[in-house]
Amino acid sequence: MFVTASAPTSKTALPKDLFGAIEMLKKDLNAVVLAHYYQDPDIQDVADYIGDSLGLSQQAASTDADVIVFAGVHFMAETAKILNPNKLVLLPDLAAGCSLADSCLPDDFAKFKAAHPDHVVISYINCTAEIKAMSDIICTSSNAVKLVNQLPAEQKIIFAPDRNLGRYVMAQTGREMVLWQGSCIVHETFSEKKLLQLKMEYPDAEIVAHPECEAGVLRHADFIGSTTALLTYVQISVCDRFIIATEPGIIHQMQKQLPQKHFIPAPPEANCACNECPYMRLNTLEKLYWAMQSKTPAVTIPSEIQQRALAPIQRMLEMSAR
Repeated sequence: MFVTASAPTSKTALPKDLFGAIEMLKKDLNAVVLAHYYQDPDIQDVADYIGDSLGLSQQAASTDADVIVFAGVHFMAETAKILNPNKLVLLPDLAAGCSLADSCLPDDFAKFKAAHPDHVVISYINCTAEIKAMSDIICTSSNAVKLVNQLPAEQKIIFAPDRNLGRYVMAQTGREMVLWQGSCIVHETFSEKKLLQLKMEYPDAEIVAHPECEAGVLRHADFIGSTTALLTYVQISVCDRFIIATEPGIIHQMQKQLPQKHFIPAPPEANCACNECPYMRLNTLEKLYWAMQSKTPAVTIPSEIQQRALAPIQRMLEMSAR
C-alpha cells in the first residue's frame, strides 16, 4: 500500500456528537464516505454509500466529491485513488490490510505470470495496486462469472489471487483456469461440521454463502453470491431464517432492511470471533472523524502503477455494463 503522511500523533478531543461532526466535515470538505458491508454498524450508518467491491468501485468512479473517505481496507482505497488520481483519498487506519491481498506478492506473481505467457490475467479486486497493474481484467465476486463468460472459449486464463473464488468461477463457467493459491482468512475459517450442526438446530434456515468460502461450505449453501447478492437474496426469499456464511458485518444491513427475519452468523472452526475480519474492524467512527479532521492518512500511488492499474479496472467496469 502507498500512503503519504501519517496518522496524527496528537488528536483533538472528540466531539460529543460524532455523527453530527462527521456530517459537518462532509459538507466542509465536499467529502463522500464509502463503506463496505463488513464495517462496524456505526460506520455503515454514517456512510453515504454502502456496498460490495463492485458497487464501491462504481461509486468511486462516478463521485463528484473532492475527498473520498474509504471505510474499508487498503486495496479498496487504492482502487478509489486509481480511479481518482487528483482527489484526496483517506483511509482511517493504515493497518487495515487484507490477508488475501497479502498472499499475492508482486515479485512472486510476476514469475507466475511469466510461466504462463499465453494467458489473460483476471485478478480479483482484492489485490494490491501492483498486482492490478500486472493484470488484464479486474473482477469482483459480483461479476467474475460474467466477465469470464465474455472471453473466447479458447482463451487461456490466470485467475488470482483467491483460489476459492476461482474454483467457484470454474464450476459456474465450465472453464479451466490456472489459479493463484491465495485465500481469505475470514472465509476459510468457517467450519463445515459446525455449519451442519447449526443447520440441524435450525432446519428451516437457508444457508447463504460468499464464493470465497471453501468448497465444503459452499456445497451446503442454498444460495451463493457476493455480499450485495446475498443481501438481495434474503430480501426476495420466502424463508424467514438464514445462516450467513460471510463476514457478519453484512447482517447489520439485513436486520435494518428485514427486521422481521432472523440472521445467524455461520460459525468459525475455533471458539473465537474469527468470522469477523480483523482488518475491516480496525476502522472506527473515531478514526474516521480524525482522518477527515486532519486530512490524513492519504493514499498515493506512483503514476506508472496508477496508469497501468487503471486500464484493467476500466475494462471491468465496461464489461460489467454489457
